[in-house]
Amino acid sequence: MDRNRLSALPILADLPAAELDQLAGVLGEVEIEAGGEFIRRDAYGTAVYFIEQGEAEVRMADGGTEELGPGDMCGEIALLVTGQRTATVVCRTPTRLLQLTGLDFERIRGHVPQLERLLRSVGAERIRPT
Repeated sequence: MDRNRLSALPILADLPAAELDQLAGVLGEVEIEAGGEFIRRDAYGTAVYFIEQGEAEVRMADGGTEELGPGDMCGEIALLVTGQRTATVVCRTPTRLLQLTGLDFERIRGHVPQLERLLRSVGAERIRPT
């Protein structure tokens, strides 16, 4: 995968080129049709996803929802904090996801400190009580 695809995503745009190269070397692509669920609340989480194309809806346990689109990510809380998914995510349109598995993250973790800080920061913001 070309790092330019990754730097085009706003959430990843500020990562150093070396980290984008590391990430590009391990990311997988997943295509999901409209209506497809790719994260289920309470399931064990094994990956974080970056939305490259399409739209998804996050359905939280409290009944709230959040819309996600190109450049957004989801799945970081289970990967880094709890192991358990805190919400369900369903594609509203055909969606292309870039997938970083937990195993691949562990392989590159020492080489991507800014990515790890980004994942932790976003996750902490999402689980912060309102």
